[in-house]
Amino acid sequence: MSAQKDCDFLVKRARDLVSEDPCAAKAWLITARTLYPTDFNIQYEMYTIERNAEKTTSAGRLLYDMFINFPDQPVVWREITVITAALRSDCQDKQAQFLRGLFETLPGPVQCEMLLKATEQCFNTLEKAEMLLLLLRRFPESVVQHGVNLGESLLEAEAAEKLETPVNCFRKLFVCDVLPLIIKNMDMRLPTSLLQKYMLKAAEFYIGYVTRGPSADGQLQGKALNGTHEGGGLKSPGVPRGSQRCVIEGLSEKSSVVSEPWERLLDILAVVGTRCEWQGDKGQRGFVEILQRVKELCRYLSNLEGETRLRYCSQVVICASLVLFRSAYLYVSTIQPALFQGVNALASGPWILLEDLSSVYMEAELERGAGKHTHKKRKLADGREKTMSSDDEEGFGKGRGRHILVNKTELPGWAETLESFRLARESWELLHSHSCLETEFSKICASWKTDSWLWFRIFLTDMIIYQGQYRKALSSLLQMAVFQHTQSGLNSPGQSNLEHQRTLIQQASCHYALGEYRMACEKVLEVVGGLVPQSHDPVKNTEDQGKAKGKPKKGNDLRLLPCTNKSILPFCLQLMLACFKLRAFTESRDDLSLGHVVVLLQHDWPQGESMFLKAIDKICQQGSFQYENFFNYVTNIDMLEEFAYLRTTEGGRVQLELLPNQGMLIKNPSPSPGGELNTLLLPGVQTPDRYPWPLTHPYSKHSLHPSAPNLILVFGLPFSSSPCRVFIFANAFDPLHSFMWSLLMFLKSTSFYFSYL
Repeated sequence: MSAQKDCDFLVKRARDLVSEDPCAAKAWLITARTLYPTDFNIQYEMYTIERNAEKTTSAGRLLYDMFINFPDQPVVWREITVITAALRSDCQDKQAQFLRGLFETLPGPVQCEMLLKATEQCFNTLEKAEMLLLLLRRFPESVVQHGVNLGESLLEAEAAEKLETPVNCFRKLFVCDVLPLIIKNMDMRLPTSLLQKYMLKAAEFYIGYVTRGPSADGQLQGKALNGTHEGGGLKSPGVPRGSQRCVIEGLSEKSSVVSEPWERLLDILAVVGTRCEWQGDKGQRGFVEILQRVKELCRYLSNLEGETRLRYCSQVVICASLVLFRSAYLYVSTIQPALFQGVNALASGPWILLEDLSSVYMEAELERGAGKHTHKKRKLADGREKTMSSDDEEGFGKGRGRHILVNKTELPGWAETLESFRLARESWELLHSHSCLETEFSKICASWKTDSWLWFRIFLTDMIIYQGQYRKALSSLLQMAVFQHTQSGLNSPGQSNLEHQRTLIQQASCHYALGEYRMACEKVLEVVGGLVPQSHDPVKNTEDQGKAKGKPKKGNDLRLLPCTNKSILPFCLQLMLACFKLRAFTESRDDLSLGHVVVLLQHDWPQGESMFLKAIDKICQQGSFQYENFFNYVTNIDMLEEFAYLRTTEGGRVQLELLPNQGMLIKNPSPSPGGELNTLLLPGVQTPDRYPWPLTHPYSKHSLHPSAPNLILVFGLPFSSSPCRVFIFANAFDPLHSFMWSLLMFLKSTSFYFSYL
């Protein structure tokens, strides 16, 4: 008891002298340790003085003595915990740097033993894993003993937590930190099955990591926070994501970021391939080379048996799967960026793969024969700007029957996008070329739950459309609609509406390809109903419109269109035109369809002039034409002149009934000499009770009321070949009649007619 009091006195005396005379304080403690070498308080006080003075060498020596002589003291482990925390931390302050330097002064075996014992003191799985990982990094020779056990413990902890996503702290530590240490240690003899298991775990993590969108971040509820991102983007390994970053719960901000993940995945694939003795593996670094390599292996697959066949099969499935998911992601991230980049990507909007309907105008050129009705005008422009396709570049589309047309000025990186789509398709076809490959790939998809990946469903749908399996594509689109509905509460209203429009327009395209024209038109009307009028752009003149698009290729082509009003509305008009013209140009008479065709041909005029002339030929053959909606929607000067010409002797004196209730042709009783003045009244001169409501113009604060008449004056010279002159006097607030809005009204007004399609 007296000895303890003496020790306490010596320690207290030294503590009092530290601030005044540090040397005297050390002298008192040296004396005390000489007298009482087994007293812990004396040695700890000596360590405290050296630590506070930031003397790394002496403090490290004293810590080593305490660790050897007093291993069971809680205070010692508290100090070791503080030091190991500094080793794991990214902090660069003065205190953290001192603690790291103190640890470095310890002998290597002591560091190893200290980390091992510190690991045993941890009861939290994540903290224990980080401590052991620190040991493996500093002492690679310990990987043989502890590497696999650490990896398995992390995977077991992940399974025990029943986490819904592979992007979690346990999987991240395993894939990014532990796994490279394990597979690169050639002293370890790992079975092939374990290497392939770890390879798939890594691939699942990286694919889940790059495809995490705003909805996934919302589902984590606190497991991810928004921030800024440096280095590789979370959405695409090696592709910057912009202004979003997620912090994984349980990890620091820096530890949550994975730089160049695609490169990391390729590194793992290369090492696993070498250790599994995969055939033809020469360390190629590109995904294109990987796909080419496994394609060559597939040629020998049918002739192999036993273990060799299984090894080849595993190699092909793993490699082709990685190429498939990466290429599919790159494709979808371009055509549907909002899935990965949040609401900021809505400015670019999604892109849609649809049937190319631009040839609807060109078919009439081949069908029309010579000797038909002599028309007044022909104003088609010769100059065309070429539209690029997937087969316009060398190496694209070789041996394929379908082309994907895309405007290269509207889609930057269009070549890379189409190349990614091609690689993904070929990978999918390769994985389904043999029963053994398909079986193994199905197991991977079931394990990863790819059925719940909306982005992958988008790719599969486009691939099915490309293959021409439209009935299957409609089923896939229905599944996609279910996904969008379940995620509608997590996405912004604008994004949900765009995705809904995208699904509808693809359904319309598929119904059209299947010959289900009624369903196609119903989907088109649903799309049109959801379009929001944009700012009114200046209307181009007819010559500019004629030069806007090039002559498309013949055949069953596809087209990538942006999901914008500017692009979708013309496609809707073309699709309806394609549906109506099938009835309009049959041997039987169908004036209603023919009239609808004439109205729709006004869009992109004079692109469809040949079809219009074909319609005029049929009207001449019939000798009469009845279409009471004519003056509601037909405003094209050339068309009006052509119909006026039909009433002349040279035009054939065709009987035209273009006004409601058989119409009324008002003739001027005192025409000018040598001419005839026909005043054709638009619906504006009808009695107000026929149109009791005003028609509000979308780009004007005014309304178009029946009491404000619009007149079209047609001057015809029946005994002269001189062209007719047409003048339009419309309401002053809109001299161009806002043609696109009129077509919208027309689309809605024709819904009653779809039952006949």
